[in-house]
Amino acid sequence: MANALQQLIRDRLDRKGWSYGDVARRGGIPRSTVHHLATTDRVVRMPQSATLEGLSKGLELPLDTVRRAAAEACGIHVYGSPGDGDPETAATDPEVDLLIASVQKLSADDRRHVTALVESLLDRSAPRAPEK
Repeated sequence: MANALQQLIRDRLDRKGWSYGDVARRGGIPRSTVHHLATTDRVVRMPQSATLEGLSKGLELPLDTVRRAAAEACGIHVYGSPGDGDPETAATDPEVDLLIASVQKLSADDRRHVTALVESLLDRSAPRAPEK
């Protein structure tokens, strides 16, 4: 069974009658990259932003559509969806998606450490009340 990114690329190629080379030229990325993403069963890590942007341009699809398919192919669950009415998820950040998916794979003890770090960072960046 094809992963989400493979399916997206294959569907687009079939629908438009394009080749890997056509997508690569339009997107300004190597043909080998398009071929690899279209044929690899499991994408090990999220492709770089420039690759996703090129693939988006080459496939003539919104960047968010390509980014979400790539994230799903990597096993990253993307929370929310564009246009779901939630301004928090309207513009997704791939780093946030990766952090959420990665944290779920940590041990309970490691998650507590990450939680403590995040709370510490948030406390440090929170505006301080003026001292009297």
